[in-house]
Amino acid sequence: QVQLVESGGGLVQAGGSMRLSCAASGRTFSSYAMGWFRQAPGKEREFVAAVSWSGGTTYYANAVRGRFTISRDNAKNTMYLQMNSLKPEDTAVYYCAADQTLRTVITGPTLDAWGQGTLVTVSS
Repeated sequence: QVQLVESGGGLVQAGGSMRLSCAASGRTFSSYAMGWFRQAPGKEREFVAAVSWSGGTTYYANAVRGRFTISRDNAKNTMYLQMNSLKPEDTAVYYCAADQTLRTVITGPTLDAWGQGTLVTVSS
């Protein structure tokens, strides 16, 4: 089982950028598809982006496509989410997650592992 820890959240102004990281422990990180999810106050958790085990395939929610970029460095056991042109509606707790298959990361609902979340606040 892989353990996940997010970092990089904080406060940013609208139009700004931020990069989130997800550090994984365990030797099998490179065998997992990975994804980012978010949960805004009073709303359900939603899918943001996913990346295949190799990093060669990525998938994005419509709300973030063209603004966010997901990537991974298997040598560092770390996944990233580069967020540009941030909007107040991007404010949420962001979670990273892992599963053996990319399809499950995209469609859910149950994934193999979750991080504890990191708060991103975008001010207007």
